[in-house]
Amino acid sequence: MASVQFADMQSRPVEFLDFWSLTLDEFQQLVPPFEAAFQAHMAAWRLDGKPRAARQFAVYKNCPLPTSEDRLFFILAYVKTYSLQVVQGRLFGMGQSKANQWIHVLLPVLLAALRTLGDAPARSLTALAQRLGVSEADAATVVMPLAEEEPARGVAVPTAAPAPPLCP
Repeated sequence: MASVQFADMQSRPVEFLDFWSLTLDEFQQLVPPFEAAFQAHMAAWRLDGKPRAARQFAVYKNCPLPTSEDRLFFILAYVKTYSLQVVQGRLFGMGQSKANQWIHVLLPVLLAALRTLGDAPARSLTALAQRLGVSEADAATVVMPLAEEEPARGVAVPTAAPAPPLCP
């Protein structure tokens, strides 16, 4: 089964940028913390999500994601496109169930790597304001509140939702 691999894409920088919105240099900077987070995760957990009891993780002979670059490549493709797992698996030479396992392992690994670099998404208005170096009121002007939340001060929220464009 043919698949997309990092080794094939690294020689095409424009296509690489189109696929992942990262330059090759930015990607390479993310590889070491990603691999460290992956190894830490796999030291405690198996690929099927169960706690690791005895054996250490080792890349097996026919692993569809044998290198750290391939694993990062896989999860960035998933995060960027949010394709169906069957499509993601087909793209990377594995079945849907194996793609599901890799996605569930690599998403927390990617988040841990981004936290290490200080690039993880802010999950609160306070954290966003600290990251941007502005007041919470200024940060609130760039954030749209969820429908169930109270509107932030100074942010205009529509009172009625517009009609769907395809329904009469």
